[in-house]
Formats: sequence, C-alpha cells, structure tokens
Amino acid sequence: MSTGFPATLAAVERERRDIVSGAVMDEARLIRFVAGPDGVVTPDLARKLPGRGLWVAADRAAVAAAAKKGLFARAAKAKVTAPPDLASLVESLLKRRLLSGLGLARRAGDLTFGFEKVAAAIAAGKAAWLVEASDGAADGRRKLWGKTRKQSPPTPIFGVFDAAELGLALGAENVIHTAFLAGRAADRWAQDALRLSGFCPLLPESWREEP
Repeated sequence: MSTGFPATLAAVERERRDIVSGAVMDEARLIRFVAGPDGVVTPDLARKLPGRGLWVAADRAAVAAAAKKGLFARAAKAKVTAPPDLASLVESLLKRRLLSGLGLARRAGDLTFGFEKVAAAIAAGKAAWLVEASDGAADGRRKLWGKTRKQSPPTPIFGVFDAAELGLALGAENVIHTAFLAGRAADRWAQDALRLSGFCPLLPESWREEP
C-alpha cells in the first residue's frame, strides 16, 4: 500500500539551503527553525516567527544531526543551543498541525467522513487524500483502498492517527474513514504530510502487506 503524493506538491514559493547537507531544496521539504530570545532553537512550522531562519531537511536524521553537531550555532554565527529531542518535538508539532488542518477543513467543507460519503468522494475523483484511522477495521479500509486504485493517479492514503484522535479533531465520534477533498487546503495539508513522512511512517507497518 503506497501513500503517494499529489503532483501539486511540486509548486512551492521558494528554495532554501539545508544547513546539514548544504543542498538547496524546496521549502516544502524543509523545516524552518529560529533561535528564541533565550538562544534555544525552536521549530517554526508556519514559517512566520521573527528572526533569521535556519533551514533543515524535513528528516529525523538531519534534524538530529543539526542539533548534535552544533550546526545551528554555526549557521546562525551565534551562541545558540538545540534540545537533544528536537526531532521528536518536530514530529509532535507536525502531527498537531495536521490534526488542526483536518479540523479546519471539516469546518470549511473541505473534508467528509463516513464510509459511504468517502466512497462517493473517491468515485467522483474529488478526494485528494484518504485519511484512515490507524485502528480501524481492515475490511472497510481495503474496500476504499480498492476504489482509490481506480483513480489516476491513485488517491494517497494517510494512516497516522487513531479514531479517537480523528474524532477529537473533527468534533465527532468513531471517525474511521475520512476524505480530504481536492483544493488549496488539501495542497497545503499535503506539504505537512510530506514533511511528517521524514519523521515517521504515514502508514502503520501492519498495513504494508495489505493488497
């Protein structure tokens, strides 16, 4: 089972240099950090905090290396420090941001949930993402996954959150099947999903052998 990513992810505004590898890449594939008043590096996922941006590839190993090797201080040319668990903090913040994005999408009418509604959205080619509860039953997931494979390209699938997390984000109970409808909101959400994939799998290991 593959997550896939929509082609719209290729379009981003600017490129930045990763302070770990030195490679120049799209902002969508990087995490921006800034040094706070106390000299401690903090993630700036929305890219809005004041201060000089320190950019690192959206990858657990890259963020851990930047923190461990003092690369933030070198890039900032200042005495700044980074917590040893910085990569885990980024992962946690990205997950929170993705859940918040689902809630906003629900309120804006950019998201639907429930098996029949999700199946209809996929069949109509309106689903940009299939968001499945990680603890949902395999039968329903397989049926929807079969429908996504009929699309070109197949609708990508996201399975990081459990039913309780999805329900809390969407203000509902027992949320198992969700479809993020195509549009600008889905494109923005996909960028965060792409960044999260550098820190944790987007699908539970147990799903990987499913047809």
